[in-house]
Amino acid sequence: MLMKRIGLLNPFIPHYREEFYRKLGERYPLEVFVYEQEQGSRGGFRVSGFPVTPIKSVSFLKKRFIAYDIRPFLSSRYDVLVLMLNFGHLSTWLLLLLNMFSRKRIILWGQGISIKRYTKELRQPSRPLRWMLALANGAWIYTEREADLWRQRFPQKAIQAINNTISGVADILSREISVPKETLKARFGITEPICLIFCARFNNPYRRIDLLLETIMRLDAKRYGFIIIGDGAAKPDFSGFGNVHDFGAVYDEKTKAVLFRIADIYFQPGWIGLSVVEAMAYGKPILTFRRSDQTLQCVEYHYIQGGVNGYIADEMDELIQRIEETPPETWEALGKASRELVEKTLLMEQMVDRAAEVIDAL
Repeated sequence: MLMKRIGLLNPFIPHYREEFYRKLGERYPLEVFVYEQEQGSRGGFRVSGFPVTPIKSVSFLKKRFIAYDIRPFLSSRYDVLVLMLNFGHLSTWLLLLLNMFSRKRIILWGQGISIKRYTKELRQPSRPLRWMLALANGAWIYTEREADLWRQRFPQKAIQAINNTISGVADILSREISVPKETLKARFGITEPICLIFCARFNNPYRRIDLLLETIMRLDAKRYGFIIIGDGAAKPDFSGFGNVHDFGAVYDEKTKAVLFRIADIYFQPGWIGLSVVEAMAYGKPILTFRRSDQTLQCVEYHYIQGGVNGYIADEMDELIQRIEETPPETWEALGKASRELVEKTLLMEQMVDRAAEVIDAL
């Protein structure tokens, strides 16, 4: 059987996705096309050095709609096209329609649901996405709940939950820090007995930084410390809090590993996404708020199992009570379960395996 040749489209390749493309390229002839590499850098992402082919694009209405050059995807060099499951990609619609007269196969890749309209679309999936998937041959959906939503509507299509994860997760799992936690805390001047860590970009209001600040203010500052990793335009001034240890953007993995080693709990109030995979790989229990119309959560939120590898609070009083009354050994057990989930289901090799199942099924 001839090896299927793949042409794949993304806006750009962030560093946390590089391992996926590299491993996929080890299995199939692969060319990755990008249409906004420079915007990725300006948006605060650390862009990967993986070799890509830039193509021209134009956007409309604040980038809600995008048209990109389709000529590379019409080439006979590719048997399978992997395009984005985004109804605002006008060129993708054209390629899907042209594909009715082509022998190529098209896989659509994405979350499969709008994060901002999650509750509504869980009941009534997006009609434009439904039309796109009807024209496609298969789909890579980030996580299982959303994949199941589309399998129910297209039971005969090759639709796979690839379990979205990050580059280097196996390295995190294998990294051991034997230095006692108290020694590491002294190195950074951290004196609080219990530390919560937040690690994400401050780039939108949906992370509910207001709830982070309220939590800091309501907890005993002598008992609870907060480690902050991340920068961005929406970042508040933490300098007035003596128990907040702000490290800004941290790209050195050794430093990040030490800070996670110090921490007891990973806390991100809203918009929890791939950062949860990193925290779980470091063996941290996850603490967040339940998804609602006021507190949006990304699809990776479903990696959190309340009472198994973390806690999901309905409101602030419950969250504070949970932090204050949960003993350290319980947090440790939850953190162990987090790490085990990553080992069993969220390794990059497993994500590539699931993606390959769809390719091979076409």
